[in-house]
Amino acid sequence: MVMDEIIRELLDSDESSLRFKVMVNILGHDPETAVCQQLRQAIKTSPRVQKLLSERDEAGDIPHPPYTKWIGAHWVLADLADIGYPPGDETLLPLRKRVYDWLFGQSHQKHIKTINGRVRRCASQEGNALFYLLALGLADERTDELAARLVQWQWPDGGWNCDKNPEARNSSFMESLIPLRGLALHARVTGNRHSRAAAEHAAEIFLKRKLFRRQADGSVIKEEFIRLHYPCYWHYDILFGLKVMAEAGFIHDERCRDALELLAAKRLPDGGFPAEKAYYRVTEKEVSGRSLVSWGGASKRRMNEFVTADALYVLKAAGYDMNRN
Repeated sequence: MVMDEIIRELLDSDESSLRFKVMVNILGHDPETAVCQQLRQAIKTSPRVQKLLSERDEAGDIPHPPYTKWIGAHWVLADLADIGYPPGDETLLPLRKRVYDWLFGQSHQKHIKTINGRVRRCASQEGNALFYLLALGLADERTDELAARLVQWQWPDGGWNCDKNPEARNSSFMESLIPLRGLALHARVTGNRHSRAAAEHAAEIFLKRKLFRRQADGSVIKEEFIRLHYPCYWHYDILFGLKVMAEAGFIHDERCRDALELLAAKRLPDGGFPAEKAYYRVTEKEVSGRSLVSWGGASKRRMNEFVTADALYVLKAAGYDMNRN
């Protein structure tokens, strides 16, 4: 079958992170088994990871501001967490320190404003840090503080927004998905009921809009939401939305069905899925959006292995027949 062929192709990839994603997320292997642990160690020493970490100095720090797109410590740690880098690596602690110095620093705190009773915050920043510190086994009491802040800052409709317009009432998809991801993982790891309740509340922002539709008339909220990308970084698309729904335990909600059908319809004749656009560019120039590695590029006609691995994961998690036409 076509899907079996694609899975075999991914398992034959030179990318250990792709083999790990397939083994755990699609084939259902326990990540603690010997073969999966060996794959995680291979991820750690892979050319991709070595390149991502190549700008560390002698102290183990990446000297750029942590939010520098996409080479600062914040984004590098997010990449590592998403590709299955093994947890508990203490050589990453200097990067954690740089992130903490930023998020808990005085300058950052000055930008946290409350207007008309709503905290105006780009919560994807705290949400991403919460997720990757937990996923990479680097969490401590300050990580719990990030979760507590997100819960405290949550808007009445369940999400977050940095919009300074006093009349703004609706949360932002871009600022709400990643905090949902982080809080769901925090709840799973720690059993924190406040984080779980906040994640459930946040999920409704997306579910009541079927992950990409306006409530008023069912039209597409934004065309970029229905294109596929990897990585998404702080952006939103239906694949990233479905991935978080699967991780957080909401993928079987019937309101995911439209997005699942749309995702499945993007399958290429060879059975893979494309990256329809890229948010990064590989260049030596010091420009915003610079990436040290390629994530397979973008083409509407060619399979992107990273997009395909995530697409097959969410379809499998939803119980979708991946071999249907």
